[in-house]
Amino acid sequence: MNPRMIVVALGGNAISVKDEEGNIAQQFARTRETARHLAELIVQGHDLIVTHGNGPQVGNVLRRVELSAAEVYPIPLHLCVANTQAGMGFMIAQCLNNELRRRGKERITASTIITAVEVDPSDPAFAKPTKPIGKYLKKEEALLLKEQHGWPMQEFDNEEYRLVVPSPIPRRILPIEMIKRLVDEHELLVCCGGGGIPVWCDAAGEETGVDCVIDKDRTSALLATELGLGRFVIATAVEKVMLAYRTPRQRPLDRLTIAEARAYLDAGEFPAGTMGPKIEAAIDFLERTPHPSPVAIITNLENISGALAGTTGTHLVRA
Repeated sequence: MNPRMIVVALGGNAISVKDEEGNIAQQFARTRETARHLAELIVQGHDLIVTHGNGPQVGNVLRRVELSAAEVYPIPLHLCVANTQAGMGFMIAQCLNNELRRRGKERITASTIITAVEVDPSDPAFAKPTKPIGKYLKKEEALLLKEQHGWPMQEFDNEEYRLVVPSPIPRRILPIEMIKRLVDEHELLVCCGGGGIPVWCDAAGEETGVDCVIDKDRTSALLATELGLGRFVIATAVEKVMLAYRTPRQRPLDRLTIAEARAYLDAGEFPAGTMGPKIEAAIDFLERTPHPSPVAIITNLENISGALAGTTGTHLVRA
């Protein structure tokens, strides 16, 4: 068990932000900024495994598939996940390597692992899509796409809509033994992008792709658990988890026990598609990791160093 090792799960805002088009130049610019924060952690002596979401990007790929359907063959959703995992992994690794080189850390090299993750095809999530992907849409555009393609849409803030897809629980990270060997060699890895490429395995072990998008925080928690780590960081858009978010009663939380987190979830404080999966992933990690005193931290990239030092962020603990 490496006490310096941390799984850092990057949210979608680490690559794309809501009010931008999210084109490739913008994604690289945002990723270079993200790489600066990650490189600072490495300079401080932390060993990292970087995971990332793909919600905006995979939705855009799926939309591209629909627009080009009359010209070229379609790509199923699980291959859209694979495409974004490879492209975004390349982007993160390249920007991180360039930033480390500027800091005189040429001997540390980030590598991306294309990662398949097993799901259960009978998971009830397939009957109730909750994972938002793609860009925010106005009501008229969302209803038109729903009519044209049968896409399920969900309303979020300010009458804005997003496509939602099934998001089953990750059961097994298929290349976990290879990841463990590389971690033992202190390699800097980018893996489990977009929650992993979803597959299911039959009784003979044959793999088949499944059309869904696994929540990246859930898969990241599973990864941290499989590696027996004591620290798991979810990088998101806010410095701390908030109660009554975006209301006059909003207040930040510095510390949460598992029992407190579950009570807030039950009270509806953390909805699905927003903070809910992050809290659930943190609970999963705390309950399942073999580490004797684990901590899960939720914060933004700008404050990640301070959060690891214990001065900010929301820290979730067992009790």
